[in-house]
Amino acid sequence: MSRIRRSFLERPVLDVAPDLLGCTITAGGVTIRLTEVEAYAGGHDPGSHAFRGQTPRTEVMFGRAGHLYVYFTYGMHWCANIVTGQEGAASAVLLRAGEVVAGHELAATRRAGIRERDWARGPARLASTLGLSREDNGADACGRAAQPRLDEPIAAIDPALVRNGPRVGVSGPGGDGEAYPWRFWLDGEPTVSPYRPAVPRPRR
Repeated sequence: MSRIRRSFLERPVLDVAPDLLGCTITAGGVTIRLTEVEAYAGGHDPGSHAFRGQTPRTEVMFGRAGHLYVYFTYGMHWCANIVTGQEGAASAVLLRAGEVVAGHELAATRRAGIRERDWARGPARLASTLGLSREDNGADACGRAAQPRLDEPIAAIDPALVRNGPRVGVSGPGGDGEAYPWRFWLDGEPTVSPYRPAVPRPRR
């Protein structure tokens, strides 16, 4: 497998996101072929963590393309993104779902009791299957280190299979599927996660 060049990721996030389908990410001894992703466009996107500017949490998003932005959500899950675009743009692609293609024994241990199709079916499951956590935030998936690493597709993807639609669980204006149809997936892949709209959270 050939590692993805940084220049591939330095393009606009809406160009990069669908092109990541079929690519593989390897971490923690497991390799996943990406079947579903979501694009987030920083300050131009009300659904992005970076919409209101840089914070300690989102600092990695403002950095160089190819680094992992790993964040904690709902007090229990890690999710992983690949930073895209130019430095300062804070755009990133959420790795939503995929198929385990190597490291099955490790994946089965991490996802014990879950059927293989569902090991990485959703962003939190994907990160868990790869063993990603806070320590991987800022890791360079295009660098020389062995892992994590982002590689080109195992086989060419038929563009006719690429679908797009509203992002999953995004509330407010960023969840408007007509304005932000920025979830991309491969049609017919059983590992793609089901679409669920955002559930409004009660105000404290």
